[in-house]
Amino acid sequence: MHPESHPQPHPPHPLPDVLRAAADGRPPEPDGRVEVLPSAPGPVDAVLGFPFHHIVAADVEPDLVMGRLSPSDIGAPLKAPFLIWLAGWLGSSPGSLDLVLVGPRQPVTDTVAVERRHDMSERPRVRRAATYRSDSAAYVDASGVGVVIVGQGLAGRWEVSFEFDPAAQGRGLGRRLASTAVTLVPDGEPVFAQVAPANIPSLRALLGAGFRPIGSEVLFPRPAA
Repeated sequence: MHPESHPQPHPPHPLPDVLRAAADGRPPEPDGRVEVLPSAPGPVDAVLGFPFHHIVAADVEPDLVMGRLSPSDIGAPLKAPFLIWLAGWLGSSPGSLDLVLVGPRQPVTDTVAVERRHDMSERPRVRRAATYRSDSAAYVDASGVGVVIVGQGLAGRWEVSFEFDPAAQGRGLGRRLASTAVTLVPDGEPVFAQVAPANIPSLRALLGAGFRPIGSEVLFPRPAA
């Protein structure tokens, strides 16, 4: 076999490095650009918004994207007309417009003991997580009131979500669950959380656990093959 006939390895996707840099306080340059990247590793496509900079990570021609956006409207990539068009192109349905936060690196304090559970796949939040993340794992605290779900989502990043019985609200459990999530990912890896801006209790819990906002996004689950 001639050397030139060997398949060439694909270059690494740039989005993981972009997300890690943003987690370290180095978001993309606020230059007004809209970058169009191929679909990233993981089960979803995405439109990401950083300060004065957007990224469309999906298998769509850049010229088509730019033809749908007004150069005078910096917020256009995250507005309904473009998101609806992109959803139609991808054959998907857009998720909600979420604020994206990144957690502190370990060590963290004020955590809660949790145990992994394998019998929660039908729980709505666990089922939803499986749509957006690979190999999601659900953990439950000793009281059975709080649940933490961790998995790898967009571009292979570690993502967390959590929920707890409304009766436990006001006791700091949400904050402690968010802190606990940081301990459930490999050392040195940032952990990301997405929260709808109107979900004030979860947002307060994340901020209280030391999570910092870095941008916003809309995710598009890829249709099953």
